Amino acid sequence: CPTLAIQLVFGTDKRGVDIPNVRPNFETNLSGIFIAGELGGMGLVSNAVEQGRQAMESIRKLSGMGQGNRLDVIIVGAGPSGFSASLGAMHHKLRSVTIEQDTLGGTVAHYPRAKIVMTRPMELPIVGKVKVFETTKEKLLEFWQKIERDTGVKIQYKERVETIIPDGDGFAVHTTRGDYRTRAVLLAIGRRGTPRKLGVPGEDLEKVVYRLIDPEQYRGLHVLVVGGGDSALEAATSIAAEPGSTVTLSYREKAFTRAKEKNRKKVELASTEKRLHVLYGSNVRAVHKKSVEVEQKGEVVHIPNDAVIVCAGGILPTPFLKEIGIEVETKHGTA
Repeated sequence: CPTLAIQLVFGTDKRGVDIPNVRPNFETNLSGIFIAGELGGMGLVSNAVEQGRQAMESIRKLSGMGQGNRLDVIIVGAGPSGFSASLGAMHHKLRSVTIEQDTLGGTVAHYPRAKIVMTRPMELPIVGKVKVFETTKEKLLEFWQKIERDTGVKIQYKERVETIIPDGDGFAVHTTRGDYRTRAVLLAIGRRGTPRKLGVPGEDLEKVVYRLIDPEQYRGLHVLVVGGGDSALEAATSIAAEPGSTVTLSYREKAFTRAKEKNRKKVELASTEKRLHVLYGSNVRAVHKKSVEVEQKGEVVHIPNDAVIVCAGGILPTPFLKEIGIEVETKHGTA
């Protein structure tokens, strides 16, 4: 912000956020290992796409590229940044392999059905300028899948990286399918990691999940959604729109300060129309087969319940990063 009226920060005083230390060229403290996209702390699809493109521009300038029988780069993750980087590697004719433990799209692929995705025009290697402002999850994934088919870019799905070990001026990478040697590694694995849990009795029941895929499956049910970010508000309002559903939204703070205004207005409307019950300043104390215990203002209430959706974010794969040797810093409201 040119007038310094707005400042973006990582984390809060109460809730720190682990951020790996990354240089302006996207390289970590380990020479040859780069990080792009959401893992580095910057969200939004367009940001991730641009970072993936720029990171590959930095990687291709490394010394030792194209030498020996090793790969030039291994790209880990096929979300927005990893997909963009894969196209960049293909464009520059680098010897590369892209490894994705799940499916094309990364975090986007796990968005709720028909979720609106806000973005802005972006530059995709090989493809060029893409003008997208507002679309749905499904249309964005279809667009990427078409690019994958048209360009022939290769992505190895259902493969997970287990270790990355320095090997001379490169790295030895071991996955669930085999071993690779490479000059560089680009980590574009996002921040989903392991879902952040509540740590309360009964959380291991099958009715407790950590993301919403299809609101229709909750028709006619008593549902508790936990969280105060956009994913929680979107889950609560979309389920509340389903016939016969009864939805309670539990948030430990007094206001939804982290969520988009559009989602806050949807919550207000659903609350006004009695389709959604919001419990501010509340915490889940226990989950039972047919109910949940929620504490608010020192009083514990028992709410009929058939399903719990916890939208409390994910725990960054910090142990994996530290095992590699990447420096990670916990930010508490740091600009």
